[in-house]
Formats: sequence, C-alpha cells, structure tokens
Amino acid sequence: MKRQGARFRLRPVWLVVAVTGCALFVALGNWQSRRAEEKLAAQARLDALAAAVPVRLPATPVAPGDYAGRRVTVRGEYVPKYSVLIDNRIHKGVAGYYIVTPFRIEDGATFVLVNRGWVAAGPRRDDLPRIATRAGIQSIEGVAMVPGGRVYELAPDVAHGPVRQNLVIERIAAETGLPLQPLVIQQTSDAGDGLVRAWERPDSGVNTHRAYALQWYALALLTMIVYIVLGFRRVRAVG
Repeated sequence: MKRQGARFRLRPVWLVVAVTGCALFVALGNWQSRRAEEKLAAQARLDALAAAVPVRLPATPVAPGDYAGRRVTVRGEYVPKYSVLIDNRIHKGVAGYYIVTPFRIEDGATFVLVNRGWVAAGPRRDDLPRIATRAGIQSIEGVAMVPGGRVYELAPDVAHGPVRQNLVIERIAAETGLPLQPLVIQQTSDAGDGLVRAWERPDSGVNTHRAYALQWYALALLTMIVYIVLGFRRVRAVG
C-alpha cells in the first residue's frame, strides 16, 4: 500500500534569502510608517499655528521658518504694477490664475508678496483678467507660506510678462528690484476685489506613506509564505 504525504525540507540558502528579504521589506515598511507619523506631527503643528492669534509681520527681514504656516497681519500698500498671474490654477474644475501682488510694508522699505486669490481665465490666452486693487495704506490678514516645488515647468520660466508658471520669490525680486520677504501671504481677509480665496489644505501625504508601508509588510509576509510553500515536497511512503 502506497501513501502520499508531504515533508518540509529546510533549504539553508533559500532560508537566508527569505529572511533577508523579509527583514528588508519590514524595515522599509517601518520607515514608511515613521514618515507617516512625522507628517502627522508636522500637520498638527501647522493646524495649531493656523488656529493661533495672528502675529504682525514686521518690515525688517524675517526667517521663513519663524512664520511659515502662521496667521499674520501686515499693514502697508499694494504695488499693483508688479503683479504677476500664476497660471494653470484650477478651482472647481475651471482653469484660472492666482493673482500675486507685492505689498510694501509700512514703516520700512521691505515688501512681501501677497497671493490675493483666484480668478478664472478668459476665453483667449491673451485675454488676461483685470483686477481692481484698492490704493492707499491698508491692513490685510492671511497665512504665511513658503512656495513649494516648481510643478509643470518643463524649462526655466524666463518670461518678462505678467504670467508665470510658478511663484518663485527670487525671480520676482530680481526682475523688480524689490527687497522681498522670503515668504508669501495667502490672503484670507476680504478686499472686495472679486477674487476667490478658498485655500485648500495641502495634502500631507500621510495616507500615501501608510499605503506604501502596508505594501512592504505584505511583501514580507508573502516572502515567508512562498518560502514555506516551496519548502514542502511530496513524499511517498510504502506500507
């Protein structure tokens, strides 16, 4: 009488490969999990800053890290002749521009760029929107931001017209000669200019890191399962 069964065969070489791969995948998963926790902590800090009482932005140069993410107030006046339009900004499925205007800070010679809000693009590319700007000394409120990476920029933006692909403080400072603070204010106070100021909360990327972590942990588990399954072989016993 012949009987069939299965016996696990320990393969040292493949065991080393499986354990090494499993350890690597777990380490990568742990790294992604730590990145998610770091992003959560950073977002919590930004939320706390955004909820705090606004601070006054001075006319003297500041360090961007001291104000980034904070609600600020500033008093001065706009310099509309240096306004730029940041292209390809979408609001509710409609293409448009962000209107960014230098703002001279009162009691000093320093300026800060203010992202005043969004406006829809015209039917033609050369049909640029005209935005009314209130003249004279005024106070505005907003959130101080440091511009992020340059997206959708296939080549350096060297145009001298008002339209820009991305907001780069150094470029505007070089073109205008204005001493600019190293940050941009996303205006939240109303100015009666018809601009949309529905600022979206930036994606912290926490869910992305968590998804990657889950993938790495799944690969670690799959590696051990494959090793165990392949380690079994069928044997025949005669009885």
